[in-house]
Amino acid sequence: MERRSILAGQPVALSLAAASLPLVDPWDGAALGRQQLADDDQVERALALSFAARPATAALAPWRRGEILEAVAQGVQQRREELAGLIVAEAGKPVAFARGEVDRCVATFRAAADEARRPQDEVVAIDAVAAGQGRTGLLRRFPAGVVVGIAPFNFPLNLVAHKLAPAIAAGCPWILKPPVQAPSCALILAELAVAAGWPADGAHVLLVDNTRAQRLVEDPRPAIVSFTGSDAVGWRLKALAGKKRVLLELGGSAPVLVHRDADLDLVMARVPGAAYAYAGQVCISVQRLLVHRALLAPLRERLVAAVERGVAWGDPRREETVSGPLIDERAADRVQGWLDQAVAGGARVVAGGGREGPRLLRPVLVEGVPHDQPLWRGELFGPGLVLEAFEDLDHAISLANDSPWGLQAGVFTRDVHALFQLHRGLEVGGVIHDDAPTFRVDQMPYGGVKDSGLGREGLRWAIADYTEPRLLVIRA
Repeated sequence: MERRSILAGQPVALSLAAASLPLVDPWDGAALGRQQLADDDQVERALALSFAARPATAALAPWRRGEILEAVAQGVQQRREELAGLIVAEAGKPVAFARGEVDRCVATFRAAADEARRPQDEVVAIDAVAAGQGRTGLLRRFPAGVVVGIAPFNFPLNLVAHKLAPAIAAGCPWILKPPVQAPSCALILAELAVAAGWPADGAHVLLVDNTRAQRLVEDPRPAIVSFTGSDAVGWRLKALAGKKRVLLELGGSAPVLVHRDADLDLVMARVPGAAYAYAGQVCISVQRLLVHRALLAPLRERLVAAVERGVAWGDPRREETVSGPLIDERAADRVQGWLDQAVAGGARVVAGGGREGPRLLRPVLVEGVPHDQPLWRGELFGPGLVLEAFEDLDHAISLANDSPWGLQAGVFTRDVHALFQLHRGLEVGGVIHDDAPTFRVDQMPYGGVKDSGLGREGLRWAIADYTEPRLLVIRA
């Protein structure tokens, strides 16, 4: 399997002289093929062509943009098993979750089609003051320009869709930089978009290293950079972006708060899977489970049973697998190192744990983690769950906010006053009631505060960021 960049809607020529990187199956390390990296001339061509394509993409009427987006959704649906298989093979995602990602991608493009057709115009009451007598204001939104979308390995289809779909809906040319571990889904999305009628000169997918990705961010021609990935890389790219609008979704160490009146059956139905699914390689995976002290013992007992017997782990190709391999050996080394460091600092492994291979870690439940440990303060991005008791809601809020991150939090309570207190007090982009913070539907505003990023994904909110408001004052 040889993967090549797409320039102006077409794969670049195969070149034996071009630099390349291997594609590796995270489960067993098997070679899947190679990807040919784009060179400087190809990066420049993508930048020049996309900048020149702005009038053509902006000229597409809303109905036509919606039609293109619907066609992409249909194409993804028709290739569901192929795309799911690529996600399993390249990203190591368990197959049931891979199919779920494909289904979410279909929903993302359909929601974008609806937003593309929705009127964006707004009448402004210029004549609300005497000086505006005889005038009416019309506020319209226009495409901001070229969008550079950079996506991570853990959702190599749907997080690319969250860059691509709003760009098409807004009428913006795009340059996608897919993850080096899992580039194939982005290439297929671009193929589907061009086949549906999107102008080829505004459609580019570059398989590039970090140096050339940085060039895309630094170049003055793109107007928008949308990045999902690590905080260190994201904030560095923001510093390099100059005058561009930068949207960052950077991860977290998501807390769940279980109040004393919570339904423990509901907690158990939602939290273990949300902690360990895809080996915790989701930025809103449950990392810290904060439980009212009155419920700590019974919930701990049930969690131990779930970790020991109820979380299927191993081969991602098995339908029942919940927790598969880490993306690579370096990631597994880091996660295991954080767990070992926490235990050396006084934490206790309550259930699970251990390493079964270069990339495979067993799900683990840990208690008593010191708050200066990376396992508490950092983003684990692995199959670990930290258990901690709180005394009251103020204490719970303090524990949850004791983090540089602020993406989403889950809260379990039947007390509406407690729910609104938590909504006011938690420093996050979203509070999810009676569910895990992994809950997300793709049309909702999604993003974080603090080190978790800037801006919001979700079609309506992303389209607003990809467009510029322009006022027309009419004398009439």
